[in-house]
Amino acid sequence: MPFCLRRCGYCDFNTYTAPDLGAGASRANYACMAAREMELVHDWQCAHGIAEPAASTVFFGGGTPTVLPADDLVFLVGRIRALWGIAPGAEITTEANPDTVDAAYIDQLAKGGFTRISFGMQSAVPHVLRTLERTHTPAHVTRGVRAAQAAGLDASVDLIYGAPGESPDDWRTSVRAALDLGVRHLSAYALTVEPTTAMGRRIASGTLPKPDDDDEAVKYEIVDAMAQEAGLEWYEISNWAAPGHESRHNLGYWRNVDWAGIGPGAHSHYRMPDEGAASGKTHAMRAWDTLHPRRWGQQINEGHVPFAGHESINPQADLEETIMLGLRLREGLDMQAVHARTGVDPAPVIQELTDSGLVTCTQGRIIPTLRGRLLNDTVIQRVFSAVLH
Repeated sequence: MPFCLRRCGYCDFNTYTAPDLGAGASRANYACMAAREMELVHDWQCAHGIAEPAASTVFFGGGTPTVLPADDLVFLVGRIRALWGIAPGAEITTEANPDTVDAAYIDQLAKGGFTRISFGMQSAVPHVLRTLERTHTPAHVTRGVRAAQAAGLDASVDLIYGAPGESPDDWRTSVRAALDLGVRHLSAYALTVEPTTAMGRRIASGTLPKPDDDDEAVKYEIVDAMAQEAGLEWYEISNWAAPGHESRHNLGYWRNVDWAGIGPGAHSHYRMPDEGAASGKTHAMRAWDTLHPRRWGQQINEGHVPFAGHESINPQADLEETIMLGLRLREGLDMQAVHARTGVDPAPVIQELTDSGLVTCTQGRIIPTLRGRLLNDTVIQRVFSAVLH
């Protein structure tokens, strides 16, 4: 969902503030265009022998999905149900800016089949929100989470740490405010500064200080400790949840399952049947939609799946992704499976990483310790060096 009411200074996502971007790609018509893309994608899947099961998760991200009417989001859930089916007990989530929803909006989502809402809280400290150019207040977050809970939806909040001028005490205030809401899922992401953003330009000019790696490490340790004290366990490097309340949709990404991406810039991942193969063999394929909504809309209007490109993921790249993603998860990386795929004995690198305090090893799976999460790139690189040719 590529629309926002205002673009935040740190954001480099594929988002647009104009209500009409041409070729039918407008806020008013977006649900119809996305539904047409779904139909084209479904036909493309059938033509390529991709038989997907009913959707087990649906996720509306952006941008700000909730700048569209709740009826539009519910309509799109209905189109997914009609085209692919939705599995019993499926997780259906939307992201929301806290100042774009109220109790009536959230009630419509709940009645329309949504099970989960993820609020972009980012901070509970006013001066940090100003630096991030967020338009909501902490009161908006409280009101939204309480409305979601009253409607029976699982509520999650996202936080960002490392903003210029944010002290460790500011960060503790934000984490405490999030946990005091009683949410059962918390995401916390280190601020990434892209040079093309407004914040990136201010940092380059010296009017804002650059985020500091050591400061971000301290803040990661703070959120990890506070979340665990509140009964939320880490299950992915940037995510904590009460047992059973993990984001199943995001776990699908990290486990390399198949998904269909709908909308400008959305990515898809498929296991494609090998051509002419009667053995049922498949290969991985990634595709991505055209970025600009106008061109995206033109392709849909011409009856084409709006792919901008695609790539086959060869076995080496697939293994690299399996290693990288597995080492982000609490369930860890199955080194016995890596051994089966590479023929390389993993014992030396397991011993090295264990001795360094970077991982623990349980039943052949290596799991990052807190130190290993802070130095996750190092852990990934050492495994790469040990098992990849």
